[in-house]
Amino acid sequence: MSLIVDPVVAWFAQNARPLPWRDPHCSPWGVLVSEVMLQQTPVVRVEPRWREWMALWPTPADLAAAGTAEVLRAWDRLGYPRRALRLHQCARVVVDRHDGELPTAEADLLALPGVGTYTAAAVTAFAHGRRAVVVDTNVRRVLARALTGTALPAPSLTAAEMRAAGSVVPAGDLASTRWNAAVMELGALVCTARSPRCGVCPIADACAWRLAGMPADAHAHRRRRQTWAGTDRQVRGRVMALLRSADHPLPVHLLEEVSADAEQRERALAGLVRDGLVVRHEDPATDDAVSYRLPD
Repeated sequence: MSLIVDPVVAWFAQNARPLPWRDPHCSPWGVLVSEVMLQQTPVVRVEPRWREWMALWPTPADLAAAGTAEVLRAWDRLGYPRRALRLHQCARVVVDRHDGELPTAEADLLALPGVGTYTAAAVTAFAHGRRAVVVDTNVRRVLARALTGTALPAPSLTAAEMRAAGSVVPAGDLASTRWNAAVMELGALVCTARSPRCGVCPIADACAWRLAGMPADAHAHRRRRQTWAGTDRQVRGRVMALLRSADHPLPVHLLEEVSADAEQRERALAGLVRDGLVVRHEDPATDDAVSYRLPD
């Protein structure tokens, strides 16, 4: 595997982006915050929000002491706001169970709210500098092409992929951490999904996909194309934007602008209430009996 690992790590040493969570002085908590924010969200949107977030709440104790509405307002338009709630809950658990210090054991990380297999492995590698098998979308794509000659991996991560990824990760802590960061960066900047830059790829000559003639995506028929305009998710985002900008509960009629479809609007509101992102309030004594606000 050195034919792949060594060139990618050398490439990374010359081409890595100077992201703030890669700074050696970044705290483990800062790394965790970055990993949660980066889920399904590009770096260009995450970096400014991460800097603002860490300026407000540099430690788990700082975030744990914040109000939920304040946290959701700070999350702003980063998307998938349930991640903000999970981070808030995570901070409180770290304070209550770990004396405010992010745990180092993967089992303890996995027990934190909002931390799954990928995030626990990423924190183990990038925050604590220990060997872990870190597999995200970028890593899956690089390894699918380089090792198996597949244009893009299957829609869902398989056990075989995890075994293959684990076989490539170097044995030592330092070497494995460098590899994990390097292969993720290669997937983000060079081995991209739609327009791979094979001409500058450090492992182009060893890539099974290129050697096979760059066959088309065999799983294209299985992929769901995500839309945005007119979806419930877009309506949820509009509701959250209105509530973040309000300093008082908004009566339901002021939320009608989020969607002309009353059924969709009610569905979005009900989902936000169910997810703990919005609070529904009823006051029969007023003209506006039903109103909505961010949670305290």
